[in-house]
Amino acid sequence: MMFDSSILRLFIILLAVLLFMALFNSCKTEDTEPVGSQDWLTGDTRQKLETITNHLRGFDMAMVETGYRYTELYWAGVDENWDYAQYQIEKIAIALDRGLERRPARAESAQQFVNHATPEMEQAVETKDPELFIREFERFTQSCNACHTAENVPHFNVKIPEQRQSPIRMD
Repeated sequence: MMFDSSILRLFIILLAVLLFMALFNSCKTEDTEPVGSQDWLTGDTRQKLETITNHLRGFDMAMVETGYRYTELYWAGVDENWDYAQYQIEKIAIALDRGLERRPARAESAQQFVNHATPEMEQAVETKDPELFIREFERFTQSCNACHTAENVPHFNVKIPEQRQSPIRMD
């Protein structure tokens, strides 16, 4: 399933704004005063945080962002848009870090990807060598699938992208 990049970005920004608003408002209001646009966030501070946690969800949202950025990383490398590729690999690392913070039970399976595959992909981007990038991207993809297998979801089979999702191109 392909995601429109602008919708994904808008969703992530909206979620972050809602989280900030809820935390900021709960700090300056009575513990049970509703907060958020149209006072949708109700309950005591703990209940509000639980609601926000449910909205942020688990590791699946980190995977949605990672999947989008994985595709962007690939096309950035193909286009030799190395600054954009560097940006994407950094954002993949952040998305995974935040996802693992929310779901620490996934950390053991993700260690090879986080500690080896991601830094190696970043090094390949830094070389600005298109052939090395493609070889490393294939290994990166294999590492994605190894993590999915370790998490007992081998049916989440990642393949190298065949179509672009965003209009970003190198001039």
